[in-house]
Amino acid sequence: MEIKLPLHAYQVHQSRATINKIHTLVFSISLLSLLYYRFSTLLQITTGKIPWLLITMSEFLLSLFWILGQAFRWRPISRTAFPERLPSDESLPPIDVFIFTCDPKKEPTIGVMNTLLSALCLDYPPEKLFVYLSDDGGAPIMLYAAGEAYNFAKLWVPFCKKYGIKTIAPEAFFSSLNDEEHCHMSSEFFENLQDIKSRYKVFKQLVENAVQNDESCLTSTRDRPACIEVMRGNAIDELDKRKVEIPNIVYVSREKRSNHHHNFKAGAINALLRVSGIISNAPYVLFLDCDMYCNDPASARQAMCFHLDPQISSSLAFVHFPQSFYNVSKNDIYNTPLRTCMKIWWHGLDGLMGPPITGTCFYLKREALYKNSAQGDINLFDGERRFGCSDAFIASICRKHVVIDKDVASNKVVEEARAVASSTYEENTQWGKQIGFLYQSVVEDLLTGIFLNYKGWNSVFYDPLRPAFLGTGTTNLNDTLVQNKRWYSGFLQICFSQFFPLTYRPSRVPILQIMAYLYILLLPFNTFLVLCHSTIPQLCLFNGIKLYPKVSDLWFAIFLVIYLSSLIQTLMEVLITGGSLKLFWNEQRLAFFIRSTSNLFACFGYLKKCIGMKEIDFTLTNKSSKDGEMIKYQMDVYDFETDRKFLLILTTIVSLNITSLAIGIRRAIMEETYNEWFGQIFLSLIITVLNYPLIEGMIIRKDEGRIPTSITLLSILLVIVLYQARVLLL
Repeated sequence: MEIKLPLHAYQVHQSRATINKIHTLVFSISLLSLLYYRFSTLLQITTGKIPWLLITMSEFLLSLFWILGQAFRWRPISRTAFPERLPSDESLPPIDVFIFTCDPKKEPTIGVMNTLLSALCLDYPPEKLFVYLSDDGGAPIMLYAAGEAYNFAKLWVPFCKKYGIKTIAPEAFFSSLNDEEHCHMSSEFFENLQDIKSRYKVFKQLVENAVQNDESCLTSTRDRPACIEVMRGNAIDELDKRKVEIPNIVYVSREKRSNHHHNFKAGAINALLRVSGIISNAPYVLFLDCDMYCNDPASARQAMCFHLDPQISSSLAFVHFPQSFYNVSKNDIYNTPLRTCMKIWWHGLDGLMGPPITGTCFYLKREALYKNSAQGDINLFDGERRFGCSDAFIASICRKHVVIDKDVASNKVVEEARAVASSTYEENTQWGKQIGFLYQSVVEDLLTGIFLNYKGWNSVFYDPLRPAFLGTGTTNLNDTLVQNKRWYSGFLQICFSQFFPLTYRPSRVPILQIMAYLYILLLPFNTFLVLCHSTIPQLCLFNGIKLYPKVSDLWFAIFLVIYLSSLIQTLMEVLITGGSLKLFWNEQRLAFFIRSTSNLFACFGYLKKCIGMKEIDFTLTNKSSKDGEMIKYQMDVYDFETDRKFLLILTTIVSLNITSLAIGIRRAIMEETYNEWFGQIFLSLIITVLNYPLIEGMIIRKDEGRIPTSITLLSILLVIVLYQARVLLL
C-alpha cells in the first residue's frame, strides 16, 4: 500500500511560547500590583485627583491592551510546503487571479502591468489560469496598456518558462537589484536577454507615449457602463518555434453611476467574483493589489499544498502570504506596523484559527464567500434574493469543475458578465451583507476575514524564505498617517457594528482568537493612552503634582519591571525576526506618531459620521513617489510634508515635553528632590529623545521636508496656553 507523503508541515515555536507564558505571568502580577497602587492611592490623595484618575484609566487601558496582545504570542508557528509532492498538472484545480487598480495617477500604469505580467508567469498549468484586471477607475489607459502587456507577454512568458526565471516581473528582473539571477546562465540566455529587454523598453515607451499624447486617458469617469474585454491566444517561442500557451487576461471595469453607492474596493471585488463566475469560475482565487507583483512563480503550487490537503481543506478558506516590500530600507521608518503584523501577529494567529485577510497576497477558496464551512452544497433556496437575478451566475455556483471552452469570449458570455457587473445588480440581494466581501467597513478585508472565522472557516499563514510577492511600501510620512487613519476608522466601524467579536456569536471562535481581534479593533483607543502619558505627567510637573512613587520606594520597582520587560519583549521580537536596534527605535517612534495622530483623527472622523457630519473616506494610498522622496527615505530622514493638523499635534507634544523636562530638572536641582521627580522627568526625557527627528524638523532642517515655521510657532503658543491653564488640574 502506497503511503502518501504530507503536502506541508508546521512547527510550533515552543521555546518562544514558553518564554512568553512565563513573561505573561510575571507581567500580569506586576500589572495587578500597579493597578492596586493607583486605585489605593487615588482614595488617599486630596489634590490632583483629576490627573491621577486620568493616568489610572490610561494605565488600566494599557493593561487591557497588553493582556489582549498576548493572544498573538501564545502559540506561534511556522509552516513548510512541499509542492513537489502535488499531484500531476492534470489534477490541479483552476485558479483565477484578481488584480485591483483604481487611479492611474496614484498607481502608475507600468507598475500595474508588471503585476499583470508576473501573474501570467506563475508556475501553473496556463490553461488553468485566468488573470482578471479590475479597473475601478475606468481610465482608458488601463485597457490600452493591458492589450500591449498581453502582446509583450507572448514574448515574456516563454522567456521566463524556458530559463526558469524566478523574478517574473520584468521591471524587477531588469533592475540592477536582480543581477544575481543572471549568473550561471548560458550565452544563449544573454543573447535573448538583450532582445527581450529591448522589447520591454518598446512596450514601456508605447504606454508612456499614450499618456503624453493624451493625458485625458488617465482620467476616471464617475458615470460609465460596464466594460469587459477578454484577451486570449498563444505565444510562439521565437527560439524553438514552438507554440506556448499563456493564460487569458480579462479586463473588467464595472458599471458606475453617481446615484448608486459603489462600496469602494469591496464592491469591485464582489463584481469581479460574479464576472469571473460567469467566465471561468475557478474554485480558488489569488487576490493581488496592483503594486504587489509575484516574486516567486511557485506561490500557486505552495498554496495548493494547503488547499489540497484532505485533513484541513474542508474548513480552509484561504492561504495568506506576507506583504513584503522591495523598496523599504534596512531601518524602515514608515512601514513598521505591517512588519509587526506579518512577522509576529499572523504567525501567532496561525497557531489558532489563522489570520484574517490583510488586503492582498492570499489564495482564497471561492465557495467560502458563499457558505458556512460545515455546510455541504451551497444552499440555492431563494437563490435570486441571495445572489441576484442572473441564472448563469447562480448556475456557476453549483459547478464543481470548470471546463474552459473556446466560447469563453463569445458575445453571449461577455453580455452576461456585463449584466452582473451593473451598478444595480446587488439591489435587494445579500451581496456585501452575508455574501462576498462585506460592506460595513472601509477595511473590508479584515471584516470579511473575521466573518469567515465566525462561519467556521480557518486560514493558514505561509511565510516562505523567498518572498512570494513584493510591493511598494510607503516612503513618506503623509501616506503612512493617512493610510493608518483609514484603517483605524474601519476598525471603529467594526467595533460599533453587529460583527464586534465579543458579541457576534462568540461561542464559535476560541477565546484567544477573540482576544487577538479585540486587540486589533480597539487600537484606535490607544490614542487616549499615548496622549495621557505625553501630556498629563508633564502638566503635573508644572504644578508640583507627583504621579509616580519615589525611586527609593518599592512601588517604583513595579513601574520599572513593567516598562523594561515590555520594552525588552518588543526588542527581542524585532531582533529574532531579522531587525536591528535602530529598526526597533524607529518602530517605537512611528507607533508614537500614529497613536498621537492617525488614531485620534480616526476617532474624530467616526464621531463625525455618527452625528451625520461626514462619511468616512476611502483614501487610496499613493503608489508613486515625488522626486527626492526616496533619497530622504533611504537616509532615514523624515518627510514632514503632511497634513498640518497632524504636525500641530506632534509638535505641541514635543514642545510640551521639552518645557516639562527643563522645568523638571530645574525643580529637582533647586529643591534637591531628584528622588521624587525622577519618574516624570524620565518620561519627558524619553518622549523628547524619541521624537528628536521632530525637533530637527522644527529647528535645524531647512529643506522642503522640514516642519513649517508657522506650525512650530503655533505649537509653542499652545504650550504657553497649556502652561497658563495648568491650574485646572489641581
